[in-house]
Amino acid sequence: MRGTVRHLARIHHVTAISGNARRNLDFYTGALGLRLVKKTVNFDDPTTYHFYYGDEEGRPGTLLTFFPWEHAAPGRNGVGLAEEVAFRVPLGSIGYWTHRLVEKGLAARPPAKRFGEPVLTFGDPDGLALALVGTTGASADPAWDNGEIPAEHAIRGLHGVTLMLADAAPTAAVLTGVLGFREAGREGSIALFEAGEGAGGKVVLHAVGNFLAGRQGRGSVDHVAFRATDDSEQAGMVEALRRDHGIVATEQKDRQYFRSVYFREPGQILFEIATDRPGFTVDEPKAALGRDLKLPPFLEARRGELAAALPPLDGDVPQLSTPGSA
Repeated sequence: MRGTVRHLARIHHVTAISGNARRNLDFYTGALGLRLVKKTVNFDDPTTYHFYYGDEEGRPGTLLTFFPWEHAAPGRNGVGLAEEVAFRVPLGSIGYWTHRLVEKGLAARPPAKRFGEPVLTFGDPDGLALALVGTTGASADPAWDNGEIPAEHAIRGLHGVTLMLADAAPTAAVLTGVLGFREAGREGSIALFEAGEGAGGKVVLHAVGNFLAGRQGRGSVDHVAFRATDDSEQAGMVEALRRDHGIVATEQKDRQYFRSVYFREPGQILFEIATDRPGFTVDEPKAALGRDLKLPPFLEARRGELAAALPPLDGDVPQLSTPGSA
């Protein structure tokens, strides 16, 4: 039946583009207190790192990942891009984070309310628009203890993403008909879609009509990945895309820690469907996640060459004035 959904996909991860690799690493593990879950390379451009940040285990729904391209031109928010990435924090932690961002010299806007939840918006050193959302129930989720941020205030994974679109309706049809989301509220030109409770369960569609097109680059999102439990569920979602929306996904690609297909949703934002398995402990134990450079088998023979080409992660960190959330 058209539009039939068997699952609640939620978000698996979000992948963005940064500049300097060391600065990116310091910001997300230091200022925000996330765990570096995996230090690997971009499988399609292996002279570039691919960093995965998340919780202690790198659970789907907690992951923000980066391709650090040192000389990437700055991106520009606009139509056809994900304009903001939001993290979940416990409901009572917005005050803590307001003070912490000030202490770190980050230009945050005063807390506001969206759909009844307190939101703190700011930007990372490359201009990626971020938000912290105080969420009921987040305190019950596992917290990564980085030794600096008290566990009771730690980030609890992704809250969701905001997508800027000329027309939200076709994208909404894919969210509800294939990815298991439902519309949960509207505030002016933005609509909230949810896929159950927990990390990665929110997508906000911001309809702006004939607005300036976005430009991908440093500080912008490359793609948004949604969850499939396994290959079978992923295949069902791919079939629903083709059958009900006329969208043809790519062939499946093995990303070592999950298996992926990609497609452009109707607003031209790149979406991915990634399997939950096998996960990040497939090539190193949980206690050692993120410690060593990990390569997929097809690149292992080039380890020496690639290690020499990758930028060093020690030494002085280039500074940028940290943008706000505009």
